[in-house]
Amino acid sequence: MEPLTSSRVSNELDADTILELLANRRRRYLLYALRGRDEPIELSTLAETVAGWEHDVPPDEVAKNEYKSVYVSSVQCHVPKLDDAGVVDHNEDSHTVVLADNFEQLEPYLRVVVEDEPENSTLHAALQPESGDGLLGQIRENVARLKQ
Repeated sequence: MEPLTSSRVSNELDADTILELLANRRRRYLLYALRGRDEPIELSTLAETVAGWEHDVPPDEVAKNEYKSVYVSSVQCHVPKLDDAGVVDHNEDSHTVVLADNFEQLEPYLRVVVEDEPENSTLHAALQPESGDGLLGQIRENVARLKQ
């Protein structure tokens, strides 16, 4: 398999890269957790959030081994892959991550795959705040506009 290709100069991701980035559920969860944030987030906090979604528990109830699994795979695999594609900026010195410019290319596809995530889960609840302004609320609004 060829490595992911991204040109930070042109900022264009090809279809294979987009599909590969979104093919892994843990990477999608990382992107869900980063979405809407302007400030960098520590990888440890991000890993707690993702582990909580994966095991359908609040982040403070995640078992240490579950957290460690998410943290290690994020640091060694998922964050570097997203960083190489220009989707996130990873600061290795401060152990923080923030969305980068190429995330905009993934977001329309992320809006589609979110519909396959478990509805009765802590992830689903996090993506749909009471205000209806969450990712799922935005998807519903877009679908409603298309039906008109």
